[in-house]
Amino acid sequence: MSQREGSLDPQADSPVSFLPHLEAKIRQTHNLARLLTKYAEQLLEEYVQQQGDPFGLPGFSPPRLSLAGLSGPSPSHMGLPLSERLRQDAAALDALPGLLDAVRRRQAELNPSSPRLLRNLEDAARQARALGVAVETVLAALGSAARGPGPEPAATTALSTANNAAGIFSAKVLGLHVCGLYGEWVNRTEGDLSQLVPGDVA
Repeated sequence: MSQREGSLDPQADSPVSFLPHLEAKIRQTHNLARLLTKYAEQLLEEYVQQQGDPFGLPGFSPPRLSLAGLSGPSPSHMGLPLSERLRQDAAALDALPGLLDAVRRRQAELNPSSPRLLRNLEDAARQARALGVAVETVLAALGSAARGPGPEPAATTALSTANNAAGIFSAKVLGLHVCGLYGEWVNRTEGDLSQLVPGDVA
């Protein structure tokens, strides 16, 4: 692999050129991220629909929560080197499955008659995990490996504790926040991967 390939520099004078198998993997991962952005939007809509009033009412603005261990992409994210952005994407995607599973368990108590929502949350956790693994594979192939897996993400522990202590409304807001984070990070991952897709490079 050339120095240009290893640099992940989409701003080079000419398009980045990858080995065919690596280019195929990048395209496959980008297509997965693009697909999941649509699924994430559907999940958020389904979640809101199943929570009852005041969720979904015009003008309703739930409090923006802070979840220890995971937040949305920062405003400075786009200013980072592409390799670091992808590492942050992979780390967030590693944390999200546990969060989505925790939301699903709480929703099973609050909305046991909403099997489609529970199934979609389960699917989202699995899909986030698959996308995170794919991003890590791309990073490793480019010689810029993601950080290795650590203990259970702090965000999962924090959400489980908050879920257990929260009242019904607060638990629903926490779930809404997690579904929103899932959409934000999948969308950001799709955007970052697009920088590596030949023909899509700015």
